[in-house]
Amino acid sequence: MAGHSKFKNIMHRKGAQDKKRSNLFSKLSREITVAAKMGMPDPDMNPRLRLAVNAAKAQSMPKDNIQRAIDKASSNDGENFEEVRYEGYGPGGSAIIVEALTDNRNRTATNIRTAFSKNGGNLAASGAVSHGFDRKGLIEYPASAGDEETVLMAAMEAGADDIESSEDGHTIWTEGDALHQVAGDLEKALGAADSVKLAWKPTLTVAMDEKDAGTLLKLVDALDDDDDVQTVWGNYDISDEVMEKLG
Repeated sequence: MAGHSKFKNIMHRKGAQDKKRSNLFSKLSREITVAAKMGMPDPDMNPRLRLAVNAAKAQSMPKDNIQRAIDKASSNDGENFEEVRYEGYGPGGSAIIVEALTDNRNRTATNIRTAFSKNGGNLAASGAVSHGFDRKGLIEYPASAGDEETVLMAAMEAGADDIESSEDGHTIWTEGDALHQVAGDLEKALGAADSVKLAWKPTLTVAMDEKDAGTLLKLVDALDDDDDVQTVWGNYDISDEVMEKLG
């Protein structure tokens, strides 16, 4: 979890090994429904919906589930979800941003505040930590997409800002408003990406020792386990050595 693959421990992704599949599909379905409600129900005409559908496909979500989530957007009896962002501090001086889709702000705020307080952190006011992050586009490809030079050349031609390659895969960064265009050009050159999304990229990271890292990971897991939480971002850096000690 260090070096070029450092971002894999900065963002606690929904595909983590301890994530229950049903919980994952529920989060993906919610994003699809919200994206379809905010625009056209056709992925080809709705960039956000296309990203949500592609993310679901990358996690092997059945086509029927995807279509039901899209259809739910036009249902009068469907839930009305709204996007909410929470910010807080974790162990070791880390900064955490939580993105959620909720139909009950009070419930979600209470659950997130509890997760922070029980795991060495505290919820802060909006804007308290986001100033330490840049809003960027994030595109991830598996190592099988090509060697570092091939992916680098494709990323440069597509207008990407930066690329990080390792044996685990390729992480490509773009300006936030260029994400859809860059992702589309890369798809033509490299095929479908594993993940395409807007991200909170920290301007500086904080190294975690074994004690703080253990508590921090419990906090991230508690947040990620909440049905309303879509993504958890942070500015922490956990070294390979610390991860090995944590087992």
